[in-house]
Amino acid sequence: MPGRATAAATLRALLARPGAVTAPGAYDALSARIVEAAGFAAVYMTGYGTSAVLLGQPDVGLLSMAEMVENARRIVQAVAVPVIADADTGYGNPLNVARTLRAYEAAGLAGLHIEDQVAPKKCGHMAGKQVIPAEEMAQKLRAAVDARRDPDFFIIARTDARAVNGLEDALARGERYREAGADMIFVEAPESEAEVEAIARRFAGVPLLYNWAESGRTPPLPLARIEALGFKLVIYPVTALFAAARAMQAAMAALRRDGDSSAFQDALVRFDDFNAFIGLPAVRELEQRYAVPAP
Repeated sequence: MPGRATAAATLRALLARPGAVTAPGAYDALSARIVEAAGFAAVYMTGYGTSAVLLGQPDVGLLSMAEMVENARRIVQAVAVPVIADADTGYGNPLNVARTLRAYEAAGLAGLHIEDQVAPKKCGHMAGKQVIPAEEMAQKLRAAVDARRDPDFFIIARTDARAVNGLEDALARGERYREAGADMIFVEAPESEAEVEAIARRFAGVPLLYNWAESGRTPPLPLARIEALGFKLVIYPVTALFAAARAMQAAMAALRRDGDSSAFQDALVRFDDFNAFIGLPAVRELEQRYAVPAP
């Protein structure tokens, strides 16, 4: 599947450049297209946002692998840039992880991350998380590495141990996961700039992911500072989701109050502009190209 290989190879090429790749979170095809149109070189499929949008429920391990893969497939088909996706815990033991990786690969993704939480997992910035033994996670990563068909497919190992066992355990787990074959290390939810710096020192020269989650546990450092510390991938998993939710809450409150949308017309995308953005002109062109001449 050339498209899949191209996406993974493109992501690796982006990560090989100086600085960090920034990938805002998308939760559906439309949000992914908006991310791409804004000029970002990669899209991150957020599990938090996917759970909120598909189920209207919090990110507490309710989604199945099949539901996540189908959402990822739609996002991949909507954009031309590489897509990286949340794969939660891999949805089971090492055999399940191998199946998960191949399903994500077949969906056209460029990479994924799996985490060392006990299932059912929780959002990395929520309280009450638990982690599996480090060697169990390492085995999952070995299974993922062995399962990939495209050697460029990017495997990110996330550890949630900081909130459970402290930073030192999280760092030790990251080293173990790197040895197991992970391409990138993701230490979730460090709680201060000093902790972020400690992660960068421990993994100098190793590709690192920084999770820029508004109102989460990790300090919102400037991008220039994150890049200077050596992080190669910065994800913004909830920015679009929270912005959309706030805008819809305000619009619905005004609509309920006034009975019409007059008060917020200026905040709405115009009908013709929206149709143009989602590709109606291209559809019209195809309709004309394949139209059957009138008898």
